[in-house]
Amino acid sequence: MILLRLFFEFCKVGLFSVGGGLATIPFLSDMGIRTGWFSPAQLADMIAISESTPGPLGVNMATYAGYTTAGIPGGIVATLGLIFPSIIIILVISGFLQKFRQSKVVDAVFYGLRAASVALITTAMLQVAKIALMDHTTADGSVQTFYWPAIILCAAVFICIRYTPLKKVHPIVFIAASAVIGIVLGM
Repeated sequence: MILLRLFFEFCKVGLFSVGGGLATIPFLSDMGIRTGWFSPAQLADMIAISESTPGPLGVNMATYAGYTTAGIPGGIVATLGLIFPSIIIILVISGFLQKFRQSKVVDAVFYGLRAASVALITTAMLQVAKIALMDHTTADGSVQTFYWPAIILCAAVFICIRYTPLKKVHPIVFIAASAVIGIVLGM
């Protein structure tokens, strides 16, 4: 039963998350709250792991969430659930797209989808920023509104990426350096 629910939940995510992997984050956040499969903090870890591993973000996140929920079969089923709507939609649309591509209605639909994907990605960015930079629970149980070590690290990486000689450094160097700093500082 859990495998069927995993497929169905990730099928909904795949159907409505127009705009790629980052657009899946609001849907996954909602799914975590509704199902209890993962917490917002675990979602942040899922995003970090999915971003740092090869492959599409949404697929990596579905595989990770499915695996943590129901093991290897769960990872496979969640991944298939996520990509299933895309495969069906691509098969249906590809036959019609060339015929209707010059249509003003089709152009208007694609224009609207771009706006929707920007909104979903912006929502995902704000949710990740809130999880990573705010409302941090300390070891003594108190809650800090702003998590200053993470904010300072974020600002430092942003400045380093913008600094001209470091623009040519591969992003994985910044990811690895941030991971090491996070481990050293106990973030």
